[in-house]
Amino acid sequence: MGRRKIYHARLMYARPFIDSLDFARNGREISDEVQFAEMPRLLDILENPQGSFSYTMQGGKDNQGTSFLDIRVNGQCSLRCQRCLNKMSYPLRLDTRLFLRDQASLDALGDDDEEFDSILADKQLNVLDLLEEEILLSLPIAPKHELGACQVTVGENAHGQEKKPFAALAKMKRN
Repeated sequence: MGRRKIYHARLMYARPFIDSLDFARNGREISDEVQFAEMPRLLDILENPQGSFSYTMQGGKDNQGTSFLDIRVNGQCSLRCQRCLNKMSYPLRLDTRLFLRDQASLDALGDDDEEFDSILADKQLNVLDLLEEEILLSLPIAPKHELGACQVTVGENAHGQEKKPFAALAKMKRN
């Protein structure tokens, strides 16, 4: 039991936290490589938890003095094709800017008020949670191979033969 507590504490400290406004104000930058296995919500969507992605997060201010975080993510993940239900490789390419806002300015913004997304400025922003959220938002709702690229196309079984869903019933009727 004691080992388990130490292990969880060590995992918790390994997750990067930043003071988002200070990070942006000072133009800081962090980058790292993260295993998909460290992303619990992402694991529910991935076909295979193997692999990793790299990220870079850089803070800054725009011409109006608004603080922002620029996020870049690159990697390759495995999703399940919704046509053939087989594994498909999917490139993760994310390049986004998130403006940092206080609660009052977030409440005042309408859904269509900005070209870029805004998040709540946080003194203890969990970087991996933010990355996981952005990746989840960028993934397709129903991933599919290109047309004709599925290993089993609609209307065929695994042996390339045309499916006849009522063939078994017809056979039973004849008997």
